[in-house]
Amino acid sequence: MNKNSNMIDTGIGFGIIGCGAIADRHAKHIIEHKEATLVSVFDNKTEKANQLATKHKVQAVTSLKELLDNKTIDIVSVCTPNGIHHQCALEVLNAGKHVIVEKPMALKREHCEEMIEAALKNNRQLFVVKQNRFNPPIQAVKKLMDENKLGKIYAVMVNCFWNRNEKYYKNSDWKGSQELDGGTLFTQFSHFVDIFYYLFGDIQNIQGVLKNCSHQGMIEFEDSGCFTFTFSKSGALGSFNYTTSSYEQNMEGSITIFAENATIKVGGQYLNAMDYQKTNGFDIVDLPVSNTENDYGFYKGSMSNHDKMISNVIDTLKGRGAMMTNAVEGMKVVNIIETMYKQAQWSR
Repeated sequence: MNKNSNMIDTGIGFGIIGCGAIADRHAKHIIEHKEATLVSVFDNKTEKANQLATKHKVQAVTSLKELLDNKTIDIVSVCTPNGIHHQCALEVLNAGKHVIVEKPMALKREHCEEMIEAALKNNRQLFVVKQNRFNPPIQAVKKLMDENKLGKIYAVMVNCFWNRNEKYYKNSDWKGSQELDGGTLFTQFSHFVDIFYYLFGDIQNIQGVLKNCSHQGMIEFEDSGCFTFTFSKSGALGSFNYTTSSYEQNMEGSITIFAENATIKVGGQYLNAMDYQKTNGFDIVDLPVSNTENDYGFYKGSMSNHDKMISNVIDTLKGRGAMMTNAVEGMKVVNIIETMYKQAQWSR
């Protein structure tokens, strides 16, 4: 049992469903939190559950029922393939436990609605992981938006240029699948869709083009896309350009804002750096150091803010704070991505 095992009666008990790479991140930060206990983990591939359990010195169970029947588990992290987030979350909620669901919340808006309905029916909390919201530059821009310092927003441009190679897809039995993965916007770049929604709201007038440039035979969808749209509230122009065909490594993940009182680019590879700013006297300075990116060996993902996410979950459950990303917002991001795909044309 992990080092917090003596707190099962007083701390918040966690379980994990799905024991892949992101589950390891959840496990680490659950165990490190003084008010949390990782009770048990489950995966339908027993060897993966045993591997995670051994690493973190917790129990691996052999059925989902066994995990859900455990009265010391208050909340469950759903870290399964995207396409079964919905099914797993419903089972957990209907068992009377809170849920943390990894991004994307689901692959269909209607599934998100069912999850929200189950959370309300069972009086349980439904958290959605959007850890890039915690990035210091994003929080600084959010503060400027809330204080209306930027003035009128003219245009917002998002660029995401990453690398996902053949090994990435061959190392998984679900990534690249339309049914379980859902598409590049869902698996790689839903965090970036979430950030422009978090800062600027919903979008309309969506147009886009998709292409599989370099992943033929590896994926059942696009590896690259270019979209234009307008923001519903401000009328600002928006664009989103992305690819997973960046040569050998991730290049950039950025959002550039052109506004009445400032031009700001939050960049780096993962929205973790202030790349440019020219403001009307309110420069963003003295930012806390960002966490490092999630490093999975042969590829890197978004920022590793799962420690902040777990803390936010615990603060919310204990009545000390507000949920960073609620289920309605998680559903909204899914709806935006669904709409982007529906409006896009394919380039052959």
